[in-house]
Amino acid sequence: MNKAQPPLLTATIRRQSLGLGLLALLLFIAGNWHQAIIGFDSRFVVFAQEMLRHGPGFFPTTYGQPYADYLATSTLMTWLLSLPLGQVTSFTAWLPTSIASALIVTLVYRLTAPYSPRWGLLSVAMLLLSSTFISETRAVSLDQMLAAVALAVFYLGYAHDHFGAGKRLHWVYLLLIVGFAIRGPIGLVIPTGVLCSYYLINRQWRQLFSFGLLALALLGACVGLLLLLAKLSGGEDFMQDVIRMQFLGRMDGSEGSSSVLYYFTSSLGNYALAYPVALLVLLAVALGGRRAPDPALKLVLYCAAAGLLVMLGLSVPQAKKARYVLPMLPMAAIIAAYPFQVAQGRMFAWLRGLMLGVWTLLPALLAIGLIVARRRYPEQLGSLQLIFGILGVLQVLALLALFKSRLRPAGPALAAVLALWTTYIVVVEPLERSLYDTRTFSLNVQAHIKQEPAPVVLHALGKDAKAIKFMVNLDCDRVPLFTQLPADLAPLQGPAWVVMSEADFEGLKDPRFSAITPTFTGEFDKNPYVLLHLGKTVQP
Repeated sequence: MNKAQPPLLTATIRRQSLGLGLLALLLFIAGNWHQAIIGFDSRFVVFAQEMLRHGPGFFPTTYGQPYADYLATSTLMTWLLSLPLGQVTSFTAWLPTSIASALIVTLVYRLTAPYSPRWGLLSVAMLLLSSTFISETRAVSLDQMLAAVALAVFYLGYAHDHFGAGKRLHWVYLLLIVGFAIRGPIGLVIPTGVLCSYYLINRQWRQLFSFGLLALALLGACVGLLLLLAKLSGGEDFMQDVIRMQFLGRMDGSEGSSSVLYYFTSSLGNYALAYPVALLVLLAVALGGRRAPDPALKLVLYCAAAGLLVMLGLSVPQAKKARYVLPMLPMAAIIAAYPFQVAQGRMFAWLRGLMLGVWTLLPALLAIGLIVARRRYPEQLGSLQLIFGILGVLQVLALLALFKSRLRPAGPALAAVLALWTTYIVVVEPLERSLYDTRTFSLNVQAHIKQEPAPVVLHALGKDAKAIKFMVNLDCDRVPLFTQLPADLAPLQGPAWVVMSEADFEGLKDPRFSAITPTFTGEFDKNPYVLLHLGKTVQP
């Protein structure tokens, strides 16, 4: 294949990639309008709620105070989308991530389709069948946005050399700035490393050093601007908080630490199917012996180098979370689908058969999983007739496509994607929101407080943890009093409303609280919590 693609082919692929991206976006936002906010999303929704009430700033805020761990970039996106509605919803909160995921789909197809549209479609399928991609797409995920930025930087460098595209360095540096604005220093370092790995494998030494040095200078300028904005937003103390949370805290393990090999082992489950299959594909490439690599195999090697650099680079900081290595997933998906691009090789044939089998049987496997899950959660998973019906239809279609060469392998892969995403949207998301619900308890608490106004005390909820999950449902400027230890409750004067876990309430030895009957008891984030009303303190 020539390095420069025929104009008609390029135009066709562009149209196809945009169409795929649009279809993916519709899938990503399906059923998302006003879902209950749970988990990590609560923090970002609180950011947007406060911005909607008080206007934009350089940093998001909680309880009216700037928050040091992020710039306000993603919050600004949600704020702009929420302005016409006058409120923050799950749709306006998730939409920026969904758009980033659709961009990833578009770019994955554009990278692979010039060699084979089948490779492009199956690369997208492997991406959409990866567990963390699904959960992060339907959430507020800065790491998913960073993955889109990193892939766009890689695409621009690769397309210039192989598809006859313009150099577009100005777009590359703009994307690096966008990455920093979204994710801080790591948001610039990861895309830079991805493109540098391409230059390194391709032995483009001049581009490697010139781009690396310019990116390093840009990083220094962005860090300086970040610290200046921090000082302007909250003074010297806040600037030190930014340094601690965005730099030192992630490196020294104060935000939690994991094994050096954490990403390489945990990704077998967190990024299945793409990551484990990609490892098998690379093993097949290594066992295939020495041969002159064709352009498609070179793309696989470039993707392997980029993905490895992401995982190695993020293994250095002590703080590790599965979502941090999302930028490697598009690379893994491209590698995982490579057996359908290469014709020769016994192991490649075995991998094709394995993937076809998994795709074809996935609807049935999901149905079996739902039967098992219903035994564990009989109350939350009542009638599953609709989803069983959908999975049954998709299973039949997958089997029919398997035995028609014209529809194989894209047909079974599409059936698997639809089966997995339908199950996630129709069953898994509602189950999670039922198990980890915070809205019901919080709104009941709010109703009691409105009937008899008094200060609110959140005991042992954690100002930046469960308390955020409580406040996200109130959407108001009320700043509660926070207590952590039982001794902190001793000086508390009534009247006051006190929220705490049922376990903490039963463990209190303070006679004032022992005599109180909880006003309300309910499930909050999968644990029983109580609302107590402390009456007016009578002075002796």
